[in-house]
Amino acid sequence: MKICLYSPYVPQHLGGGEKYFFDVAKTLVELGHDVSVAAVGEVDEQITEKIKTKYEAFLGFSLDGVHFISAPFTNHAADAEPPSFWQKLMWTKRWDVLYYVTDGSFFFSLAKKNIVHIQIPFTAPKNGLLERIKLFNWSVKTSNSEFTKKIVEKAWQTKIQFVHQPMIEPPLQLTESNLPQILAEKKKMILHVGRFFSHLHTKKQDVLVEIFRQMLEKYPVETKGWELVLIGSVDDQKYYAAVQEAARGLPIRLLQPNHHELWQYYQAASIYWHATGFGSDEMAEPAKMEHFGISTVEAMSMGCVPVVIGQGGQVEVVGEKLKDLLWKSSAECITKTISLIKDSKLRAQKAVLAVEQSHVFGKAQFQKTLVKMI
Repeated sequence: MKICLYSPYVPQHLGGGEKYFFDVAKTLVELGHDVSVAAVGEVDEQITEKIKTKYEAFLGFSLDGVHFISAPFTNHAADAEPPSFWQKLMWTKRWDVLYYVTDGSFFFSLAKKNIVHIQIPFTAPKNGLLERIKLFNWSVKTSNSEFTKKIVEKAWQTKIQFVHQPMIEPPLQLTESNLPQILAEKKKMILHVGRFFSHLHTKKQDVLVEIFRQMLEKYPVETKGWELVLIGSVDDQKYYAAVQEAARGLPIRLLQPNHHELWQYYQAASIYWHATGFGSDEMAEPAKMEHFGISTVEAMSMGCVPVVIGQGGQVEVVGEKLKDLLWKSSAECITKTISLIKDSKLRAQKAVLAVEQSHVFGKAQFQKTLVKMI
């Protein structure tokens, strides 16, 4: 089939949403489909190579077989007429499947099958007649998590047929034979991975620094030799500088490693922290929550024990067997982390469960759901 994927966030953004987007593209190519990715603006051979190089470095895999084409939704050329409604509509007609990652907006499509993927728990209702017709036009609706599905179904008064959670493919598959050695080599490291920015669902690295500081003060003996490592690209330089200043004098490192090095940190770390949504109510402000939590699953796949906030998509990520490690307050986070620091046997038991839970988000399930959708 001729399949086109379109996201208004590509090629500008690098994040979990984009990883999911290109995992879909890569999987469809592997299944034998003719796959194109549409980007806003002019896309020539030189621009295509630039986009591919950018995302391949971020993703850690090749995008060979994925075509890049221009989408007619916005024209950035000042001396050109913007595409008309009919030009846009006829452009959509060429596809067997049009797969759209929405930013909350919709357009009409004449593709044989229209699939919309919803990654953000939107709360603004879609009650207008035109909005309802557009929503109906996208006959297959999918979300990245049960959390997003719950919020959007209520807000938009529509049915989301599929929950298509992101896929995790660690470079090293942990098994019964190699897991004991990996766990034996773990360091006294608490890890967090996420971009540095202060808007919307900020990853709250400032909160993690403060929790770590409090933990060091309260448990100086138990935490001796432990460090906090914060990894992520910098979207907000002012916020990043503030986190740096708060971390000054503490055993905290702020890093921007490449893709290969990132997985080495996942493998080395013993505990994984995540605080997105801290201080906010998930029903009142769902957009401030972690909508899924790819980095948490990546960490778990390397035997890193998740001590993460019990809100948003993080709850379904850790699953039933690890839900006792979820927390809501700083004090809870410290208490649960210290229990793991003090008890290496408990830490190893939880690490095994974390690896098992990460398999829920493997390639087999990802591909199975995608095939059903298309």
